[in-house]
Amino acid sequence: MQITRHYLTISTASGPRRVHYRKCGEGPPLLMVHQSPRSSAEYEPLMRQWGEHFTCIAPDTPGFGQSDRLAKPSPDIADYADAIAEFVTAMGLEGCIAYGFHSGGIILVTALRRHSGLFRALAIGGYAVWTEQEVSLFGKSYLPAFLPSSYGEHLTWLWNRMLEQSWFFPWFDTRPQTRLPMAHDDPARVHEAILEMLDAGDAYRDGYGAVINAPRDIPDAVDNPAPCLITAYDGDPLQVHIDRLGALPPGWEARKVTTPEAHRAASIDFLRPHAGPFRADFPEDADAGFLPVKTPHFDGLVHWSGKPGAETLLVHAPAREASLTNHQGVLAIDLPGHGLSSGWAGPAPDDWSAWQAVIDAAAAALGARACQFEPLPTGDPDRLYPDLSPDRHGNYLTKAWSIARAECFFSPWYVASAATAIAFSPVDAAPERLAQVHRARLRATAAKACHSARIAAGLS
Repeated sequence: MQITRHYLTISTASGPRRVHYRKCGEGPPLLMVHQSPRSSAEYEPLMRQWGEHFTCIAPDTPGFGQSDRLAKPSPDIADYADAIAEFVTAMGLEGCIAYGFHSGGIILVTALRRHSGLFRALAIGGYAVWTEQEVSLFGKSYLPAFLPSSYGEHLTWLWNRMLEQSWFFPWFDTRPQTRLPMAHDDPARVHEAILEMLDAGDAYRDGYGAVINAPRDIPDAVDNPAPCLITAYDGDPLQVHIDRLGALPPGWEARKVTTPEAHRAASIDFLRPHAGPFRADFPEDADAGFLPVKTPHFDGLVHWSGKPGAETLLVHAPAREASLTNHQGVLAIDLPGHGLSSGWAGPAPDDWSAWQAVIDAAAAALGARACQFEPLPTGDPDRLYPDLSPDRHGNYLTKAWSIARAECFFSPWYVASAATAIAFSPVDAAPERLAQVHRARLRATAAKACHSARIAAGLS
């Protein structure tokens, strides 16, 4: 089942705020709010499953994924709840059903309390009620600053932080009694969380901090809140919090279940009878988005941004993406296997005609009549684009960072000498800029094939 992606810019009291959301399925709308520090991407498998019954709408919460962060310094849980309410209103989703896991559930419960009539029913996966001691412990150690450093030291911390959060809870408290039963060392799973943390940057502390410091915010019975089911499965650190919930209003239930599958089944069974009317159309921005493109070799989404109706479409160089280009006044796309666009279904083609077919389809859909290509970097593709597949120890992260630094000073980057030195601006080597280039290279899984195909086609 296809998942589409969209942007929607919301007018708020503090100014416009762009929200990125995923959509899947047909039928009554179901809002899905992810946990921190993740994004709506974590719900893709569940959206394909639940999309058989609902139109699943999953936004990135502020500061995560591709959504703008909140303008307010040190926002609290009420600010995130109000942000969800703003999204619901802008989408025309008032009176929908909603699902949230961990942080997402806390945001939804607070939104329900603060905005009467916003939801018909909620299903929540784990609702945290922290003790004063836990809040104090988390406040000291759980949310250190996450800022890029000149030589990539922050990436060593990031890898181990995201890996070991499946080993211990809280992740920094490495004692026998804090071990988790569902530990793993799967590089691919860690890499997914790594990319989401790189998207959020230091803003992860806003969303995570708001949840950790959130009080028990369950509505009172006199408020007559919409019904809600809270479940938590064996191995979930929040299962013990079921016993901390206290008295619940009428129509609310909390229970422990055995498995993640049991939690999801209970959630969907609870939500179905409360679903609202069918919806098909939802608003989205007109100056950026994701085009569904289908060619003989590609079937996926192409991310685009720029000036609608512009004559020229800018195509970035391999291992880069549209966000790194100056495309003011023109249109730009992320090539397949780059940036926010989908990857190729199989190995990336080394025949440029397959790439050109995607570019032509995107240009036609956007109304562009001419293409402009960024120049290729100098060098041998085999050396320009070494394998950056996630490894067990996260070495690929610092490898990619070293490449991003070397690219500032030499061409080709893999030869450091007086003969290969190039002019540079200190701004290009600033950690904030390197972080953008580094993230683009990690996303660029098809860079070498793209470079080779362009060379073969004479598009240097």
